[in-house]
Amino acid sequence: MNSVEIKKAAVVGLGNMGGAILSGIVSGGILPTEALSGADKAEACRLKAESLGVKAFSEPSEAVGDADLVILAVKPQSLEALMAEIGEVKKSAVIVSILAGKKISTLEGFFGSDAKIVRVMPNTPALVGVGMSGICRNGNVSDGELAKVVEIFSSFGKASVVGESLMDIVTGISGSGPAYVYMFIDALIKAGVSGGMDEASAKLFAAQTVKGAAEMVLRSDVSPEQLKINVCSPGGTTIEAVKVLEEKGFEDVVVQAVGACVEKSKAMGNS
Repeated sequence: MNSVEIKKAAVVGLGNMGGAILSGIVSGGILPTEALSGADKAEACRLKAESLGVKAFSEPSEAVGDADLVILAVKPQSLEALMAEIGEVKKSAVIVSILAGKKISTLEGFFGSDAKIVRVMPNTPALVGVGMSGICRNGNVSDGELAKVVEIFSSFGKASVVGESLMDIVTGISGSGPAYVYMFIDALIKAGVSGGMDEASAKLFAAQTVKGAAEMVLRSDVSPEQLKINVCSPGGTTIEAVKVLEEKGFEDVVVQAVGACVEKSKAMGNS
């Protein structure tokens, strides 16, 4: 199948993630607003899209008609209902799905084996411009088309191309990962309050520390394990806290939690 130049794009589903995608396309100057359209049943979501200068419709069929790129940003359980409403999509259009657990083969079942399908797992920090997205494609998608999708999802964070076999673990690590981090931050806040801090101060100290530690990992050439060791001075305070976390099986619990998430993702993909 020939590669198509992506000149027009439609986002179906303008909730938190769909809205973030649309905002990234606009703020990143990836496509002009007149080349964009969106669809959502909720008026509030349509109004947010229109505030960006994007035409928004209540019916998906009104948005996708002449789009070269169609981004499906609805709930996974809404896929069948959406397919009854979406109408005609250009045969040459690239279909991008962020539906958790829905395999490329499932989407090909709806759009055809010759359809250009890209599967993406973003995460909610996309809402503040620091998301992480895993991306895979079927064999009908050209390198140029894939590059455009990567550009879009990089406009509100980072994006990396992986094989589809890794998408369940991407879901477990980054797709669902923010929830685990929020739990850790919340625990730090509670410890701070227990130690006499007011909640607002504890939130600032906890969240900024996690943000800074994450940035250290991204910027450093050494492993997170070594970074941990660097903080743990012999006989110091940090090593006492680390000992407790290790004794309580902190790492094992996280690995088990990710594993449970991965198994659920696999089950959703097979349903």
